[in-house]
Amino acid sequence: MKRRIAILGAATILLVAALIYGSVLFTVGGEQTARAGDLENLLEVVALVRSRFYRQVEVADLLDAYARTGSIQGMLAEALEDPYTRLMDQHAYESLMSDTSGVFGGIGIVIGIRDSELTIISPIKGTPGERAGLRGNDKIIRIGERSTEFMTTDEAASLMRGEPGTEVTITIRRDDEEFDVTIIRDIINVMSIEEVEMIGQGIGYIRLTSFSDRTYHELVSALNQLEAEGMEGLILDLRFNPGGTLGAAIQVADEFIASGPIVYLQNRNGDRVSWDALEEGTRKPIPMVILVNGSSASASEIVAGALRDHGLAVLVGTQTFGKGLVQTVVPLRDGGALSLTEQVYLTAGGHDINRSGIEPDYVLEISDEELEAIFLGEADVDRQLEMAVEIITAQIKGE
Repeated sequence: MKRRIAILGAATILLVAALIYGSVLFTVGGEQTARAGDLENLLEVVALVRSRFYRQVEVADLLDAYARTGSIQGMLAEALEDPYTRLMDQHAYESLMSDTSGVFGGIGIVIGIRDSELTIISPIKGTPGERAGLRGNDKIIRIGERSTEFMTTDEAASLMRGEPGTEVTITIRRDDEEFDVTIIRDIINVMSIEEVEMIGQGIGYIRLTSFSDRTYHELVSALNQLEAEGMEGLILDLRFNPGGTLGAAIQVADEFIASGPIVYLQNRNGDRVSWDALEEGTRKPIPMVILVNGSSASASEIVAGALRDHGLAVLVGTQTFGKGLVQTVVPLRDGGALSLTEQVYLTAGGHDINRSGIEPDYVLEISDEELEAIFLGEADVDRQLEMAVEIITAQIKGE
């Protein structure tokens, strides 16, 4: 009965709001901007945001923003100031459903939202995007003829994907320069583990570049290989790792953490739910250093934060990206979907890292040239890795 009353109450509020705002919803600047179907879609989105968005938001504020911007996308951007809550059309929603398998056709870049702009977090090595010279922190201004303003990362990804051999042109802004890049799509087969090797006396090294459905099994195989080769300490390189699925991050962290929280999810009321580690199958603790940088985001931050908060690893590098919001994709009646920020995640120690990122225990800034050489595997010297080796060598020796 309480649920029915709440639903009726919400419906009444929306109906009254529609009546009050009807004239501005349908006329902005004297031009018709919404049809009956658009209004139905609008009210569906408003109801979802009002009831599930991770912060409290008023219906009046949403409808005011709609009246000013003339679109649902504009309303969400202006009223919520959240780069991750965005409307997806049917094509973008269908594309999202195939996003976690690790195999797809596209150009090979990982994107995010930084300073309200669609930004390349990192190109994927060996892909058309990397060969075209795209870099981390490049801003994507247009995809084809479409502006990326208010565009979701999912919608942008769907536009850049396509049949292998076809072309897509994107407009890039890098510092003060703006230019077009035409790229031929190819099959993108993303391996989570890029490098596995022993790099010193008893020191294992794993470069983990993404978190997908295949990550955990690849990690277990890599760890078993290194242990067979006499690993006494581990360097886990999460630089340029933009994240991926929450489930993969939890699996990776759980491989090292015996008990206690891995990550907290917190809703709009401050209620927290923790994902806890299971003791079964946990590996024996060994000295560990995790390398991070500004392209380490989301799932990477969950793993790095959890292992540090449990005292199992120290972090070396530079400040991480700072993506600490959790989205739920809600299908809509028109075939599209709403990517809705419903929770904030906190690290195992209860730290909110959204926008601020994680500051390493040992901060070592390097130049853009050094950073690019490390990403491309062409660096003669990797000072961050050298520092990690020094730290872990001292830990192995008990110094």
